[in-house]
Amino acid sequence: MLLVLYASLYPFEGWRGVGLSPFAYFNAPWPRYVTAFDVVVNVAGYVPYGALAVAALRPRVRGFPAFLLAAASAALLSLLLEAAQTYLPARFASNLDLICNLAGAALGAALGLACAPFIADGPLQRQRSRAFLHGAEIDFGLMLIALWLFMQLNPAALLFGAGDLRDYLAPWEGRARRPEFFVLIEAFTTGTNLLAVGLLLSLLVAPGWPVRQIFGWLVIAALAVKTAAFAILMRAENMAAFLTYGAQIGLAIGIGGTLAGVALPRAARLAIAAVLLMAATVLVNLTPPNPYLADTLKVWQQGHFLNFNGLTRLVSALWPFAALGYLMFLATRRLK
Repeated sequence: MLLVLYASLYPFEGWRGVGLSPFAYFNAPWPRYVTAFDVVVNVAGYVPYGALAVAALRPRVRGFPAFLLAAASAALLSLLLEAAQTYLPARFASNLDLICNLAGAALGAALGLACAPFIADGPLQRQRSRAFLHGAEIDFGLMLIALWLFMQLNPAALLFGAGDLRDYLAPWEGRARRPEFFVLIEAFTTGTNLLAVGLLLSLLVAPGWPVRQIFGWLVIAALAVKTAAFAILMRAENMAAFLTYGAQIGLAIGIGGTLAGVALPRAARLAIAAVLLMAATVLVNLTPPNPYLADTLKVWQQGHFLNFNGLTRLVSALWPFAALGYLMFLATRRLK
């Protein structure tokens, strides 16, 4: 719900009254300009909400009542957020968006009902129970891994880079640097972050399971997400633009370091992952903006993804701090 709220109201600037009821859009004429892309985005944005709402209601509410509750809560959420958009000059409240959001939530709720037996009581849950340690604290770690994959959708970030707070605090213009300087920075950022994520993943995997193989699949998934982001948000010929020379070096360092590091004792993995996260975050915030990356992103047509990009940037900025707190939490517990 918080992610939907952020994406709907971003950039949270320029609030002003327009002399109309916030619900005037409800009876307004159909929007004059409607594209298939806008419709698809508004439907797809609420599909996860509907599915997760159904999952959250289990096991107390199941079946059609769960579907109705998920759809009704999505309708109320969309109704209020569209009303709030009335006061944002960069946003446009639309009854069509409300209908699309409700359709997406209904579709997600239907998918949630269909998949619930497979996820909650079926082979997926059994596989999770076998491959990873038990407990809600481990589920939180798996959620952090999923958010790490999600933030790879931001094409403006370095490969696996996170924790950049400069846009939220004060932009800093550093002096001009040679390309080799940014190659070194990108290699270090990519390698340290990937190694930290790999060590974090190893802390969640149950003993006896091939943690290196699971890490390999995670790297493949992250590269696939990054490639898809560049292919969709930019142009198809730029789908591998993120795989620069520095990123390739960092990728090799991160993979090699993780394959060796997972054999270390638990305490060592916790400490190394925490130190690497802190070092990479500090470096990202001290490094001047990369003009070569900015030149590459000139072909990026943000369009409707402007608010979505703000969401991925926020997750990317906060993720290392959440992961560091989680590592500190794991250090105080003996998990089984």
